[in-house]
Amino acid sequence: MIKAIDFGQLYREHLTRSGRVFKTPSDWDSKAAKMRTKVLDSSYRTDFVSRMQYGAQDTVLDVGCGPGTIGLALASQVKQVYGLDYSQGMLDAMMDNAAQLGCRNVEPILVSWEDDWSAVPICDIAVVSRASIVADMNDALDKLNQHARKKVYMTQLVGGRFVSREIEELLGREDRSFPDHMYIMNMLYQRNIYPTLDYLESPSRFAGCSSAQELIERVGWSFGELSAEDKEKISAWYQRDPEYARKGGEPTRWAFMSWTPPAH
Repeated sequence: MIKAIDFGQLYREHLTRSGRVFKTPSDWDSKAAKMRTKVLDSSYRTDFVSRMQYGAQDTVLDVGCGPGTIGLALASQVKQVYGLDYSQGMLDAMMDNAAQLGCRNVEPILVSWEDDWSAVPICDIAVVSRASIVADMNDALDKLNQHARKKVYMTQLVGGRFVSREIEELLGREDRSFPDHMYIMNMLYQRNIYPTLDYLESPSRFAGCSSAQELIERVGWSFGELSAEDKEKISAWYQRDPEYARKGGEPTRWAFMSWTPPAH
């Protein structure tokens, strides 16, 4: 029976195999100024928000809010946005963005996934955008369900890779992928929650290479030093279908999951 499988444990084991090193708050603090505005206008943001349902009286908890990518897109259309993050620098960036946009209904909360959430407000909607690679997914899902009355919206990287699966396999590199959305889907099913599933796509980080040499350089930046054999493989892959190669291969995909939490 699928409900007897411990997907939480399988998730933790997969995360360990991936070698995931979690960034500290200071790591994100140092990135906040550079990220502050560039994430506020993207096709990903538009696609995410277009799939949500919300109203003028709704309150929103944006978990792992960063500089306000999703929360600030909603602020003018909802009653209140709470941006939760463990990086003070990111919260400061969000509030700077909110001030520039004239949003007065945005409040920062300095809390991590692992912290006690007893003081975190219960909202109508909880949002987790590209911030769901966590140490304990069971605990994370419980917190989300406890802090959302109407809906939870979450994205998780499909296949668990920020780098290209095709190039990784072409070069014969070890699979270091993170746990992807299928763990979450099964963990929700075990809670008698039946999420909807859609996919958001964005161009591969290798998109736009105008030559095999440029692709080789970009792959080297992502994968580390390349051997002569590696470079030959990449060049041959490019030449087999230059149009496809110029797109960077398959797109980056995010699973967009939404569900109604159990009644409190």
